[in-house]
Amino acid sequence: MAAAVPAPFSDPIWISRGASPYYNESHRRLQKEAREYVDTYISPFCEQWEREGHVPAEAIKRHSDLGYMAVSVYPLATEFLADTRLPGGIKATEWDGFHDLIVIDEIARCGYLGVIWALTCGNSIGAPPLINFGTPEQKKKFVPAILSGTSRFCLGVTEPDAGSDVAGLTTTAERRGDVYIVNGAKKWITNGIFADYTTAAVRTGGDGRKGVSALIIPLNAKGVTRRKIENSGVSASGSTYLEFDDVEVPVGNLLGRENHGFEIIMSNFNHERLWLACTSLRMARVCAEDAYNYASTRETFGKKLITNQAIRHKISSIGRTLDSAYALMEQLVYIIEESKKNGTDAHIGGLIANLKVLAGRTLEHVNRESQQILGGAGYSRTGRGARIEQISRDVRVMVVGGGSEEILTDLAVSQEEKAVRTLARSEKL
Repeated sequence: MAAAVPAPFSDPIWISRGASPYYNESHRRLQKEAREYVDTYISPFCEQWEREGHVPAEAIKRHSDLGYMAVSVYPLATEFLADTRLPGGIKATEWDGFHDLIVIDEIARCGYLGVIWALTCGNSIGAPPLINFGTPEQKKKFVPAILSGTSRFCLGVTEPDAGSDVAGLTTTAERRGDVYIVNGAKKWITNGIFADYTTAAVRTGGDGRKGVSALIIPLNAKGVTRRKIENSGVSASGSTYLEFDDVEVPVGNLLGRENHGFEIIMSNFNHERLWLACTSLRMARVCAEDAYNYASTRETFGKKLITNQAIRHKISSIGRTLDSAYALMEQLVYIIEESKKNGTDAHIGGLIANLKVLAGRTLEHVNRESQQILGGAGYSRTGRGARIEQISRDVRVMVVGGGSEEILTDLAVSQEEKAVRTLARSEKL
């Protein structure tokens, strides 16, 4: 039996055309293995997991056993992965930004953001501060369990009254002898309901960024309470309200120096935004695929819906927007990889901020057009429009989380102004 013909624009060009300067044999091997894994063990169960509000423990264990938990933390903690089989059989020392991009993209093919985040989000954003700034003792204590999936982290930054304004947080950590006493609250903490630790931004000094520290807080400690937040979407992700009431945390859980945690917390935001952008673009492709397949079989007024020029123009607009945004993302990943090889600063924060905004807008546009193509079927939580309907509720967090569109649009300009000045000076030297 012949394989089904893919819908137009349902995959990035490097997959649909088979040619690209960015990808080698190891990338293609990884993509095929990841796709088979997602199609077999994740996609068929996503609707159920999202409805039930969690991904079952056996699915999390499989994800870990196959190496996906280990590669969800990027850059990889290579010193702990020498004997670990990673997806695609790729060595940890050979894993690059395009391998990372492929895993993000393929997992997002399931189309359910709550499931995607349940599998990958907490460790992806909660563990990098530890891996990049932790002491050898801290990393030895926490990292092996993270990579094996036996311990899970989340990132504790957002508060009821402090979101994009990270320097305005009010959760306090007062040092008393060999412990910090933590008081305050964190809100919308992804994976917080089932995580073991949170890498939290806390106030140990005065106002502003200079009084912020990064602290690993055990979530089973006395004085920690947590409750799941019921949001419009992402139910399976475990969005959580955390409260700290005189919680004792060992001083040894401090990352870096006291009052120098702002930079530690902010250091992974570029990768987080790149990850969110990639996820947005793949979710948009999910919408495009489901809309095209529906239009190809749905008959109205005696002919297939896809034969209507208005529908074909929608599909064309979707494809143009998607492939253009994806090409920008690949270019930025390439710049990052080259800067790592050369040991230079990529000066890419502004460009990634713009990419994240573009990807979010692309998802909004494609989701809306896809719902228009499906009509009433795109408004149903079951049936052929189920994924599109789910994404219509999940999409809002993609244009607010990780930096709102308004904040990032301004940041893109300010960061790029600094970048061009710095690069111009370096060319004169």
